[in-house]
Amino acid sequence: MQQTTFEIEQEKSAGGSRFVIGVDEVGRGPLAGPVVAAAVAYRDPSFAIPPEQEKVFALMRDSKKLSEKQREQVFTTIEEYFAVGIGIIPAETIDRVNILEATFLAMKAAISDLKRVFSAGDMQQAYFLIDGNQLLPNFSGEQEALIGGDGIAKSIAAASIIAKVTRDRMMDAFDREYPVYGFVRHKGYGTKEHLDALRKYGACPLHRQSFRPVQLSSPDVVNRRFARDLRPKRK
Repeated sequence: MQQTTFEIEQEKSAGGSRFVIGVDEVGRGPLAGPVVAAAVAYRDPSFAIPPEQEKVFALMRDSKKLSEKQREQVFTTIEEYFAVGIGIIPAETIDRVNILEATFLAMKAAISDLKRVFSAGDMQQAYFLIDGNQLLPNFSGEQEALIGGDGIAKSIAAASIIAKVTRDRMMDAFDREYPVYGFVRHKGYGTKEHLDALRKYGACPLHRQSFRPVQLSSPDVVNRRFARDLRPKRK
C-alpha cells in the first residue's frame, strides 16, 4: 500500500514557506449532517518523525482506508504533533449555498480556526495543500490542489483523519438525539436503512433538504407517488 510522506511539505518549506498546511474535508456525499474540514500543520519544521511514532505515522493516509480503531489511534497522535484547525458547516447552510460552496466554506473555516495557533504574520507565510482538483476561491493564501492528496502528502492525510473522526463523533451524538435514523451506523449516508427511515419518519433538521434522495423519500412525496401509481391507467 502506498505510503504518504512529507516530501511535498519539505519541498515547499525549502522554497521559503514558513508553514505548510494540509487541508481536507469529509461529508460531501451524506444526506444528513454537516460537512467538516480540517487544516493541519506539522509542528516540527524539519519534518522529522519521532522513532517511537513511526508505526502510527505510517497509518496516516486516506481516512477511508483506515478502520475506526486505527483512525481514533492516529487522531490522538495528530493532535499531539500537528497544529489543528476544524471547520464545520451545517445542513441548513449546505441547502442555502450548495455542497461545493459549503465545502469551500468549511475549509476556510478550518484555516481560520488554525489562526488560534499561528499569528496573522505566520499565516501569510504559509503554503496550503488542498485535497482535490480545485483551489479555494477568493482566498489570498498561496495554495496548490492535489488530486488524491490524502494518499500522497502526510499533512493532507492527517487533515482527512481529523475531519473524519470529528464528523463521525458528531453523527454518533446526533444518533442519540434522533435514534430512528441509525446515524451511528451509516453517518448520514444514503443506505437502505437510512432511506427506509426517511420514508417512514420524514426528514429531521439534520437532513439536507436540497438533496434529491431526501426530497423523494419524504412521506408526502412517497404518498403522492403511491396515489399516482394507483390511478386507473388510460386505455
